[in-house]
Amino acid sequence: MAAVQWKLKQAADDKFCNDNAAEGRRMAEMEKLSLVAKALTPSPIQQLSYLAQRYNAINLAEGFPDFPAPPHIKNAAVSAINSDFNQYRHVQGICDHVARKMKEMHGLDVDPLTDIVICCGQSEAFAATMFAIVDQGDEVIIFDPSYETYETCIRLAGGVPVHVALEPPNWTLNLDKLKKSFTVKTKAIVLNSPHNPTGKVFTKDELEIIAGACQTWNILAVTDEVYEHITFDKESHISLASLPEMQKRTIVTSSLSKTFSVTGWRIGWAIAPAWIASAVRNIHIRITDSAPAPFQEAALTALSSPPAYFDSLRSDYESKRDCAVNMLAEVGFKLQFKPKGSFFVFAPLPENCTLSDVEFVEELIKQAGVVAVPGCGFFHTTLCEENSSPAALSYQRRYIRFAFCKSEDTLAAASRKLSKLVDAYAILVSRVRAIRLGRLVSKNSCFKVNSLISCYVAHLAILLLAQKSEHSFK
Repeated sequence: MAAVQWKLKQAADDKFCNDNAAEGRRMAEMEKLSLVAKALTPSPIQQLSYLAQRYNAINLAEGFPDFPAPPHIKNAAVSAINSDFNQYRHVQGICDHVARKMKEMHGLDVDPLTDIVICCGQSEAFAATMFAIVDQGDEVIIFDPSYETYETCIRLAGGVPVHVALEPPNWTLNLDKLKKSFTVKTKAIVLNSPHNPTGKVFTKDELEIIAGACQTWNILAVTDEVYEHITFDKESHISLASLPEMQKRTIVTSSLSKTFSVTGWRIGWAIAPAWIASAVRNIHIRITDSAPAPFQEAALTALSSPPAYFDSLRSDYESKRDCAVNMLAEVGFKLQFKPKGSFFVFAPLPENCTLSDVEFVEELIKQAGVVAVPGCGFFHTTLCEENSSPAALSYQRRYIRFAFCKSEDTLAAASRKLSKLVDAYAILVSRVRAIRLGRLVSKNSCFKVNSLISCYVAHLAILLLAQKSEHSFK
């Protein structure tokens, strides 16, 4: 017996030593990483993606279409590959098309030879812009919630992100909060409209406030306009660069990705005054050298699309938006804000749901087989923000983003799964109440109560959202 105990103790000691050694090696390895790299930990979104794959969940999380890109654009790409446009390449025709678009949409005169840089998607255009304009310690203002890439690029460039919270439920710009965010270190402000994740389209009045602040503080503006052609309810996209005195201090970034359902092609651009565009171009060349050559050639076909294409795009996405909003309303979400652009619904959890956004999505995957994105990944303002109480900012863990850039079949399947779960919940609740009221009696009633309550708790994670259904049970 003593020998067995000694062996067990020895095994435990060995494991402890091995664990300590492994931790020591890990820490030594981490010391070789930059501070920024060490700060970039896997997000809940990545972890939930693995869970979603395990449950084969319907993907309403990621912001890319699951339907085919337009055939004539795909054919143009295939033709370019077969024509051997497969080496480093700059297709000036893209710049010509983009310059023409800026004139038609916004009345801006852009020199296609000096003011436009073709990049590997909007993401690289934004990153290269940050590297071009931000020095160590410069502050860059971002409206919160926001796409997480903005903060990362600013930090990689040595800058300091300064988050200004938009106010729910309509994600209104608060002038006082904006004014307080400026300091002598402010270098630029980032604007994404139409907005990811909320679907907000900034109004003309809000844009004028931002433009006025840029001029007062003599700072630059960097815009992300990838959803420029996806607006609803007769809303029009207004580029900040089109406001008086703003073209000379604005860098516009955009891409083919969302407009033409080719998020994997990585064709984007930056539009800026020549002196900034030159710096962005130099950085782009040193990072990636060239955007994918055959897809640049295909971009010429995409950008030549007639007005009817863009009208159809808006109409189709507006129908998908309405489908997603109705689907969520039917299972109990109470949406106070209907998206005006982009292809996301940012839905608040009901007040009586005690789960966080991450916990809710985990249960949504497990119980309904549908995956969405927890809103916390888009929020960056902290609970200790000046003049804000924890209660005032608690909404940061109360939102879920659903992407509706999906086929009709996908949206219908998601709707069926959610509705099925609501129906199951209603049956469980009625049976539990029947048992409690003594209307369902058997020798195993205690076991049944416990079993049903266990099921009830499992489903409650999702169905506490169904406030309207809950009212019908009372």
